[in-house]
Amino acid sequence: MSKKYFGTDGIRGAINSKNINGDMFFKFGLASGTYFKSQKKKKQTAIIAKDTRLSGYTLEPALVSGLTSAGMHVYTLGPLPTNGLAMLTKDMKANMGIMITASHNPHYDNGLKLFGPDGMKLSDKIEKKIENLIDKKIDKNLSRPEKLGRVKRLESGTKDYIKILKKNFTKDFNLRGLRIVIDCANGAGYKAGPELLKSLGAKVIAIGINPNGLNINKNCGSTFPNNIKNAVKRYKAHLGISLDGDADRIIMCDEMSNIIDGDQIIAALATRWKNKKMLKGGVVGTLMSNYGLEKFLNYKEIKFIRANVGDRYVKEKMQKYNFNLGGEQSGHIILGKFATTGDGLLVALEVLFAIRKGKKASEFFKKFKKIPQVLKNIEVQERAIINKPEVKKSIKIAEKLMKGHGRILVRKSGTESKIRVMGESENKKLLNKCIDIILKKIK
Repeated sequence: MSKKYFGTDGIRGAINSKNINGDMFFKFGLASGTYFKSQKKKKQTAIIAKDTRLSGYTLEPALVSGLTSAGMHVYTLGPLPTNGLAMLTKDMKANMGIMITASHNPHYDNGLKLFGPDGMKLSDKIEKKIENLIDKKIDKNLSRPEKLGRVKRLESGTKDYIKILKKNFTKDFNLRGLRIVIDCANGAGYKAGPELLKSLGAKVIAIGINPNGLNINKNCGSTFPNNIKNAVKRYKAHLGISLDGDADRIIMCDEMSNIIDGDQIIAALATRWKNKKMLKGGVVGTLMSNYGLEKFLNYKEIKFIRANVGDRYVKEKMQKYNFNLGGEQSGHIILGKFATTGDGLLVALEVLFAIRKGKKASEFFKKFKKIPQVLKNIEVQERAIINKPEVKKSIKIAEKLMKGHGRILVRKSGTESKIRVMGESENKKLLNKCIDIILKKIK
């Protein structure tokens, strides 16, 4: 089912171009408000949160205008992690939740992620219905004057989110005696992250907590994990936590300054949950998950299934097979026992709960040897280049060479004008050769 506006994770792009501008966000608000209002809940409400991008100040009012024009009452929460919005959408019994964010992208991008009343990201089917409404004449969806929605700002979003997170753990859980570095990427978690850890008694070294609208993800956060690596070493910390712009991703660092990616976190949690009889079914990874993770889980007799890239698709597979753990190498990890989408702070708490009795982070994470992996992101004019005969032929040649020695994956980015070429093999020379064969044809 091809979609016109929505990608693998909501809508995303450069501010004031194509779909990311005030005019389109009014239409998104009007269309999504119209769709959810038709679900006939007694209370017609939407809640909106955002990250710290300057462009949020132009997009939020347009979105609010569209929603209220559709007759939805709107609560705005200000900067809050994406899963905080998902949790509060469900907790407040709202019709829908909208997160204004471009996740790990630079400040000049923005977008939105939509959640239903169950706190789940919308299915392709519902997104397609909303797209159909976007393309209809505006006056068909406008409410009568007396039916317009109202708007209210809620200042308690961060506090309420932290309260929900802490409820998932025992009352006596505390982090006293632990030094923790957290990099909040100058993004949505810049308040909630440090406040949560401090409330549990940790000594917190917080970086990336001074957003100015333009510095979100800039040389900080989960795409720059060397920041926590260096800080852990400098402050002799027990653990490092690195979030992305909307705090739904996490990359970690142990006390020995080893960077821990999403696959390694998943391996550690899967082992712990299996031992504690908390693991349900198995683990869902993605096409990008390291083959070393798959081998490790098979050795541990833990079922492993791959989904398409994007935490929404991971969650769909988790639901389909009744699994309660899944995620991506990039740090999107879904703890199905506690949440409906990725949450960096929730994952951090689960790890900290596991090592709270003096266990070293390096011992907790040391699970499997990663298979060497190369990932190349090529900027392209049109992502359809992947379908050109010469590109398809180069992929087949590379796959044939790699057969029995590793794997090759070529895919379109769901949110950017890029083609992603990934390969895995113990034979590094062969791996680089296969990658180059494909890159030459795409470039």
